[in-house]
Amino acid sequence: MAQDNTPTIYHIRLQGHLQPQWSDWFDGLSVTLAESGITVLHGPIADQATLHGVLRKVRDLGLPLLAVVRIAPEQEDI
Repeated sequence: MAQDNTPTIYHIRLQGHLQPQWSDWFDGLSVTLAESGITVLHGPIADQATLHGVLRKVRDLGLPLLAVVRIAPEQEDI
């Protein structure tokens, strides 16, 4: 089976607020403040190793991880 090298889009929800300046630290993922003290990291992640690196950074900040959602290409514009 051939592999597509297109990065997968993820939404990562965290309990607590991070400022948008954290985007660079999170490999360019967008940082959005949502309701009730939730932060959403959103954007392309190249592979599983990169995803694990992002999740390690979340752990290092001590913010509770609420959800990691892989967005299918047909759902990106929703």
